[in-house]
Amino acid sequence: MDPLIQQFRDLPTTAISDVMGGMSNLDSAIKPLDEGYRFAGRALTVRVPVGDNSAVLKAIGEANPGDIIVVDCKGDTYRAIAGDFVVGMMQTMEIGALVVDGVIRDLKAIKDLKFPVFCKGSTVASSGKAGVGETNVPISCGGVSVFPGDIIVGDVDGVVVVPQARGKEILLQAEDKIIKDEQRAEKYAGKPEEIRKYIAMMSNKA
Repeated sequence: MDPLIQQFRDLPTTAISDVMGGMSNLDSAIKPLDEGYRFAGRALTVRVPVGDNSAVLKAIGEANPGDIIVVDCKGDTYRAIAGDFVVGMMQTMEIGALVVDGVIRDLKAIKDLKFPVFCKGSTVASSGKAGVGETNVPISCGGVSVFPGDIIVGDVDGVVVVPQARGKEILLQAEDKIIKDEQRAEKYAGKPEEIRKYIAMMSNKA
């Protein structure tokens, strides 16, 4: 795995979001099917019309191991973008995760696969396959612009997008923030008087 991607995998999405001003995180309705899922990888973007998942199949064939398939399905929650068969193919092809601003189906079977899926929920209706849609194009997913190759990071709190040109910069800033947060926590833990001083200080800034 790319060392930069591996380093991002070790970071919480909250720290990444903070150093990007809270403007890089997908809609909070997009959540992991299991709280233990964590991933980082390069975006392979997919744009589909509502109710058709043909381009998702195309993306599976184009993906490199570790890629994150990010699907813009216009927020549709009626028809599933994937079921257990499609997700199983992703797992076999060593794709890193599926992120979609819509829903999946075959929920129990997908959970049994233990493959990272981040979505808005589940439905019973399948998508059609009319052969339309695009891959590796700029998309909007969960209210955030995503470009092919962007760094996508997900964990229990949600999903964040890091523009590929800013990867190293954001990584260093997020690592620095984590160190400062740990120092702050240590300074105030178990010290009521210090906490009162901190609250007073922050109140005066308001």
